[in-house]
Amino acid sequence: MMTDTDASPERTIAFQGEPGAYSHLACTIAFPDMQPLPCAAFEDAFAAVNEGRARLAMIPIENSVAGRVADIHSLMPASKLHIIGEFFERVNHHLLAVKGARLEDIKVVRSHVHALGQCRNFIRAYGLKAVVAADTAGSAAEVAAKGDKTVAAIASELAGRTYGLCSLAANIEDAEHNTTRFLIMAREATQPDPRKGPCITTFIFRVRNVPAALYKALGGFATNGVNMTKLESYQVGGGFAATQFYVDIEGHPEEPNVRLALEELGFFSREVRILGVYPAHPYRFKARLAAD
Repeated sequence: MMTDTDASPERTIAFQGEPGAYSHLACTIAFPDMQPLPCAAFEDAFAAVNEGRARLAMIPIENSVAGRVADIHSLMPASKLHIIGEFFERVNHHLLAVKGARLEDIKVVRSHVHALGQCRNFIRAYGLKAVVAADTAGSAAEVAAKGDKTVAAIASELAGRTYGLCSLAANIEDAEHNTTRFLIMAREATQPDPRKGPCITTFIFRVRNVPAALYKALGGFATNGVNMTKLESYQVGGGFAATQFYVDIEGHPEEPNVRLALEELGFFSREVRILGVYPAHPYRFKARLAAD
């Protein structure tokens, strides 16, 4: 891995969180030759790319256990960035403590609320008191700073290495399928060749205020055989009348069936905006085969 002095903006990837966060880990796995740049908030990660301090941003969008990442769907369209890829990371939670601590010494465990919820069985089995913290890596940093052998953190193995902690137990998550999907974002859009492999198209839209508008808008995807893998709605503008929809479909806008479906969507919508067209990650199809 490069050091900070080696990093240039073109070889830098921004993420939200402290060093050792799962987003940091995703950066090191997906882009081992790039320097990860920690950012306090998602907006800061987007700004790092927009301002030229980083070429890419690694943004978590959903987890197979916890669901979608709060606020990210409304933040992404305003970021002015484009989705150029996706990455799936298997979440392996570790119980991290200061050196010399033993599992039987631990009384309190700190972590992000989702991580605590994802390790509920382990926490109950050992009778630990769960304390909610801002994030996983930050919890590891606090445990290291305090040096209390009775307090542990649930975080990544990378967080343990980053803050000099030892892992008292590995893979303590309840669900074996615990996986986070990340989006890779950049200033410029990409146009992958659909002949070289399956693509994903992500877009947002708002329907016209007429009866059955959503049903009619989505009908083109069914009639043209386009597989829609995600459809989520959220309020915009501070009211309850304007609803925006976030969609992932399999296919490229240049493919005839996708083009026709998008044309029909546009006829019944006030706005359609493509956020990115990018290669589908192989994990997407492996998970589908496993589910079948």
